[in-house]
Amino acid sequence: MAESDNGIDGFNFWEEPVTLPEGDTPDTNVYDMRIVAHEDGWMYGLFCTERKDPNAPAHDQSMAVAQCGIVRTKDLKTWERLADLKTPSPQQRNVVLHPEFVDGKYAFYTRPQDGFIESGTGGGIGFGLSASIENAVIEKELIVDNKNYHTVYEAKNGMGPEPIKTEHGWLFLAHGVRNTAAGLRYVLYMFMTDLNDLTKVIYKPAGYFLAPEGEERIGDVSNVVFSNGWILDEQGTVFIYYASSDTRMHVATSTLDILVDYVMNTPADGLRSAATVNRILGNIEKNKVGSVI
Repeated sequence: MAESDNGIDGFNFWEEPVTLPEGDTPDTNVYDMRIVAHEDGWMYGLFCTERKDPNAPAHDQSMAVAQCGIVRTKDLKTWERLADLKTPSPQQRNVVLHPEFVDGKYAFYTRPQDGFIESGTGGGIGFGLSASIENAVIEKELIVDNKNYHTVYEAKNGMGPEPIKTEHGWLFLAHGVRNTAAGLRYVLYMFMTDLNDLTKVIYKPAGYFLAPEGEERIGDVSNVVFSNGWILDEQGTVFIYYASSDTRMHVATSTLDILVDYVMNTPADGLRSAATVNRILGNIEKNKVGSVI
């Protein structure tokens, strides 16, 4: 844990790391935690719990199973381990808890996967409800935001931090992955869902919101940006915390008004080169009209 007066620099780390309880089946590796302050009064941490695949042949030490682990706390010091989330999907990553109840149930954003690395038939960012958080079970996952051919979320996509509630809708920050000649490329993108129907995307700008640049492209796992958390303060400033290439941590700042304007007024992806060119031509014509005195 680290604390800062302004959220940008001057961070002071606690002397001891967090003690995360193990479940009945110990985790080999835990990572990518999203902490959400839920309206039930608890702070929940949802993370990837990784264990070796019990069906792996003796010669393969890389096969693994990823699932969603859940802990909760009220002071960020004492943590209670709950049962892992159960879903219809063989594996799970990037699961985020919605901060409010939905129809009296706990709502989860998921990323269904067939395997440890490949999403396979997993279609993108999913959504599901559970009556319990102590033994969370999602019976049915509904895809909210699909991966899509020839986009920045072509290979797979998943949630970043919890969504921010605005007067226009729920604002989301997500990551998208595309397989390029240089390998996998991770970027961040944004979208917005209906206030009352979390499965209905109402705005989604084309392209990426933030991509790795300069030194951000180099590291343990290169060409990656990834976000687990953002903070909205009382003045409307948004602090976006993101990592680059699994090596360093950054913070970018904006305002809620600017982000909402960006999401609501940036054209959606036409998914074809011709549609993109037509959009540019339309902007040029609007600029010509606007410059006439």
